Amino acid sequence: MFDAVKVKDKCVLWIRDFFERNGKGCNAVVGISGGKDSSVVAALCVEALGRERVIGVLMPQGVQPDIESAYLLVNHLGIKHYEVNIKNAVDDVLESISALPEISRQTRVNLPARIRMVTLYAVSQSINGRVANTCNLSEDYVGYATRYGDGAGDFSPLCNLTVTEVKEIGRVLGLPEILITKTPIDGLCGKTDEENLGFTYAVLDNYIRTGVCEDPETKEKIDNKRKWNKFKLELMPAFK
Repeated sequence: MFDAVKVKDKCVLWIRDFFERNGKGCNAVVGISGGKDSSVVAALCVEALGRERVIGVLMPQGVQPDIESAYLLVNHLGIKHYEVNIKNAVDDVLESISALPEISRQTRVNLPARIRMVTLYAVSQSINGRVANTCNLSEDYVGYATRYGDGAGDFSPLCNLTVTEVKEIGRVLGLPEILITKTPIDGLCGKTDEENLGFTYAVLDNYIRTGVCEDPETKEKIDNKRKWNKFKLELMPAFK
């Protein structure tokens, strides 16, 4: 049985140890979307390092309808935060490559995530920071992250925790319930995570932890996503 209190406490100690070894006195820089993952990561960092060493970066692309959730989180935690609108940067890159025969849908979907990560590192290097990765095990398992976008970072507190487990830790941390249960939307193409994936996180999490998936079609879909996206978690192949 998953012990959220025990895992939360171990994760807090792990974050402290990471900063002790890889950035003593540095700040944790967290991209804040207002969803459960960035909320839990930010809260874990606050408990590990103190709120004065946690910096939130809000990165809307133009108008973000749910940005109030991000502000709810940074105000709840009492952390310093900056809002950086990435719309002009995204538009400028798309304009710069407009001579291409075609700009693919995948390019348009992934570009904002990569510009957000560039922004996080720009902020981090200016304030003595280390960038937090906010991906969870469920997303990573099926490749639901942009390589060199939200899949990047300097340390990853949630990469071995499923969505179900992250929610439990969020409750242990005392986060507002609305941030924990908010329907996850990719923020890129307007669909929910589960619409994009084609199955629920509950089904995926159960499969990850037990190896059981009752629907053969869903199992095949998960297995295929795992197979074709596993490279995102591996080091770049290098010729020897």
